Amino acid sequence: MALVGGAAFAAGIVNAIAGGGSLITFPALVAVGLSPVTASLTNTVALCPGYLGATLAQRRDLVGQRGRMVRVLPGAALGGVAGAVLLLHTEDRAFDFAVPFLILFAAALLAVQDPLRRWLLARTTSGRAERWAALPVAAAAVYGGYFGAGMGVMVLAALAAVLADSLTRVNALKQSVSLVTNVAAAVVFLGSGRVDWPVAGVMFACSLAGGAVGGMIASKIPARVLRWTVITLAVVVATVYFLRS
Repeated sequence: MALVGGAAFAAGIVNAIAGGGSLITFPALVAVGLSPVTASLTNTVALCPGYLGATLAQRRDLVGQRGRMVRVLPGAALGGVAGAVLLLHTEDRAFDFAVPFLILFAAALLAVQDPLRRWLLARTTSGRAERWAALPVAAAAVYGGYFGAGMGVMVLAALAAVLADSLTRVNALKQSVSLVTNVAAAVVFLGSGRVDWPVAGVMFACSLAGGAVGGMIASKIPARVLRWTVITLAVVVATVYFLRS
C-alpha cells in the first residue's frame, strides 16, 4: 500500500504538470503483485476522479461545442466499453506479453505531445470534416479503455485531425472525451469483480493529494523536464519487461 500510495501521489503531481502519470502507477501495481489485467483495470477505475477534475476545470471552454460533444461523446463511450471488454477477454499471459509494447507506445505518445501542440497552434482554421470526428475519437477510445496511458495525447491528435479551433477549446473537448471513455470503461470493470478496491481507494486519495501539490509547484518545475523523465522511466520499465520475458 505504501508503494502504491507513493506511486499514485507521484502520478498526481506528474498529471497536474505534464501528463503520463499512468506510466508510474501501472508498473507499481504490477510490482506489488497484481496481475497485469487487474492492474490495468484498477488503474482505470482509480483515475476517474482525475479526469472529472480536469473536465470541470475547463468547462468554460466547452461553451458553444455542444454539437461537437453530441457527435463525439457517444463514440467515446462505445470505444471505452469496447476497449474494456477486450481487456477483460485478454488472458493475463497475453496481456503481460503486450505490456512492454503498450508502455513504449504510451511513452511515444507522450514524446510527441509538444510537437502536436505546436502544430495545433500553427495550423490554419480552415473548415474540416467535423461530421467524421466520431470515427478517430472512437478508435482512440478503444485504446483508452484497453490500457489508458497516453490516451489524452491520442484523443487530442484525433480531434485535431478533423476540427479547426483553438488549442484551448480542442483541449477542453479532449478532457470531456477522456472522461467519458474512462468512465465507460470503469463501469464495465465494476461489474467484472476484478477491481482491487483497497488499492483503488489508496490510489484515489494519494493521487488527489499529488494533484494538489502538483498544482502548487507547477510553475517551479518545467513540464518538458518532467515529461522526459517519465518517458525515460517508461523506457526503463519496458526494457525490464522485455528482459524478464
